[in-house]
Amino acid sequence: MPTWVGAALRPELADATDGIISAVRAEVPEYARPLTGRFGARITEGVSVALGQFLDLLGRDDPLEDTTVYRALGQLEHREGRTLAALQSAYQIGTRTLWQRLAASTTARQLPPEVIFSLAEALFGYVEQLSAASVAGWADEEASRAGSLQARRHALVELLARPATPAELERAAAAAGWTVPPRVAALAVEDAVAVAARLPGAVGADLDPVGVVVVAARGEPDAAWLERVRGATGERRAVLGPVVEPAQAHRSVELAQAAWPLHAAGRLDAGVPLVRADEHLLPLLLAAAPELASALVERALAPLRALPPGAAARAEETLRAWLDAHGDVTATAAALHVHPQTVRYRLAGLREAFGGALDDPAARLELAVALRAAPLER
Repeated sequence: MPTWVGAALRPELADATDGIISAVRAEVPEYARPLTGRFGARITEGVSVALGQFLDLLGRDDPLEDTTVYRALGQLEHREGRTLAALQSAYQIGTRTLWQRLAASTTARQLPPEVIFSLAEALFGYVEQLSAASVAGWADEEASRAGSLQARRHALVELLARPATPAELERAAAAAGWTVPPRVAALAVEDAVAVAARLPGAVGADLDPVGVVVVAARGEPDAAWLERVRGATGERRAVLGPVVEPAQAHRSVELAQAAWPLHAAGRLDAGVPLVRADEHLLPLLLAAAPELASALVERALAPLRALPPGAAARAEETLRAWLDAHGDVTATAAALHVHPQTVRYRLAGLREAFGGALDDPAARLELAVALRAAPLER
């Protein structure tokens, strides 16, 4: 590009800034607003600086080094709520408008075709760099805002996981952009932030040792609501706490988190990804007091420990089936796939081993609980 081209074009493009801005405002709805305040100043600055810098660089080998203005412009566009598509459209329309002015100028008519081609290549390559800087600024602002919002949502979930006053909850919810629903339920799950993004009205945080999602609910869980939760968790193991009022969210969080280690270890409905904590309260109770559970197992099931291994396993299986059948011999036999007489024979041996415990309601309850706790001991 001859060095004189930029200087010759400058007076011919003296009013090009206004023309470019008018074209952008006419064709991109997001920019169809008065050129007042910060908006007008930054747009005018962006176009005029871009045009002047382009003319300065024509015919020189100097690279474009400073794109600060255009990066800041991208950040401003994000803060003003304009989309990335609108920003890129503005650059495209501005480039087209400037090229039309260039092609119609007196100077351009004096240039040989190969120089015109070089001029076009220079213009489009130059604007591509400016556009890339603005896109980077817009993306930085988006990432910063997303990170800041997630930090506030993380703080909100941490607040919901402990007792909090309504005023504290309202302030944290407003900061996180979350509308407090009338009822909520906690979900203990890995990848909580990703799961929350799939549930309307949910907030999530990847806490330690497992993430928590607070899910909006209207009342007691129905089939459609539970299906949405299952769809969001997919094949991940997850524990759903009870539905409570927002002020009691910590209770739902505590129960879901307490059940998580048992479910992760396959002790709650093995093979089922999503379980409800309030359907497994007995295992949770036993897990909450492991020393007491161990003592109960040791004392209540001591007669089984005294039997030979094979006989002990058969006696335990019979005792479980008999207790589950509420003492119904026929139902016990069906569960064990044996004859009722075989069950009566085995029960006679159990009565001999356990004494009067099988006929005492409190003792039978202890046996049933001890048998439930026994797998936790293995």
